[in-house]
Formats: sequence, structure tokens, C-alpha cells
Amino acid sequence: MAKEKNIQSINNSLFNELSQLIQQSQSQFVIQANSSLTTLFWHIGTRINKEILQSKRAEYAKQIVSTVSTQLKAKYGRNFELRNLRRMMQFAEQFTDIETIIPLAKHLSWSHFVELLPLKNQEAKLFYAHAAANHALGIRDLRKQISTKTFERTDIANSQNTSNHPAIHNNFKDPYFWDFLGLPPYS
Repeated sequence: MAKEKNIQSINNSLFNELSQLIQQSQSQFVIQANSSLTTLFWHIGTRINKEILQSKRAEYAKQIVSTVSTQLKAKYGRNFELRNLRRMMQFAEQFTDIETIIPLAKHLSWSHFVELLPLKNQEAKLFYAHAAANHALGIRDLRKQISTKTFERTDIANSQNTSNHPAIHNNFKDPYFWDFLGLPPYS
């Protein structure tokens, strides 16, 4: 009976350890796949943008993108629909440096970047991208950060931080905290 319990204990321990290894590999696989897909989309957007800039004609450019989309979609699937190709082009246009994309792509999915495309301010895009990466925000949480204007509130609060104290910088996203703490108002 003791031998049977010992075997069961070893079996459970081995199972748990192997399960953990499998889950870690699955997580790494997903991260790698997301990263590869995002950088691929950036490269595709960059390449299409270069081709369009060389032709310098709007109608010709539309025709190129539409034709390439049809061909890619037929061969590789829905990711290459016209709408998504245009997003790839926007993505490459708005995030011009691949060195910025690579580390972010390890933490963010393509859907995260698509959420950032409509933002007008490049600083805001990078703020939200880094926030999503650093805090492992899902799409819903990223949308919430954008809709509650976290960047703008942080920017206002930081501009009111005349002390430049590191504990305060980027921490008080709501200017009302300044009043509550008795700190000097925005000047």
C-alpha cells in the first residue's frame, strides 16, 4: 500500500511538472506566433507603401493594393483582405521604426496595434502600446485606457508636477489628486 502511494505521488509530481513545461511552451509558441505575425504585417505594409510611393498615382495604387489583396487572400487566407492590407499600410506608416515594433510585438497582438491606429497623437500611441505591454493589458483593457484618456490625464498630471519627484511622475493620472494632496495647481 505504501509503495502504491509512493508511485502515485511520483506520478502526480511528474504529471504536474510535465504539464507546466507544456504550458510554458504553449505560451512561448503563442508569443512567438504573435510577434512573427505582427512583424510580417509591418513588413508587408512597408513594402506596399514603398511600391505606392514609387508609382505616385492614387488610382494606380488602389488597383495595386486591391489586386495584391485578392491574390494573397486566395493563397493565404482572410488575413490579407483589402481592409487588413490597408491596416498594415497604416501600421507601417505610423510605426516607422521596426526596432520599436519588435519588443512590443512580443507582448502585443496584431489586434492591439489595430486599436492604436486611429489615435492621432504618436506619443499617445506609444504610451498606450507600452502600457499594454508592461501591464499585460488585453484588448478590452486597452480600449478602456484609451476611452478614459489615460494618456491625456497622465500628461496633464505630469505637467502639474513642478517638483519632478519620481514617485509622482506618471503615477497620478487624475489632476484631482493634486488638489487632494495639496500640491500646487497647474500653472
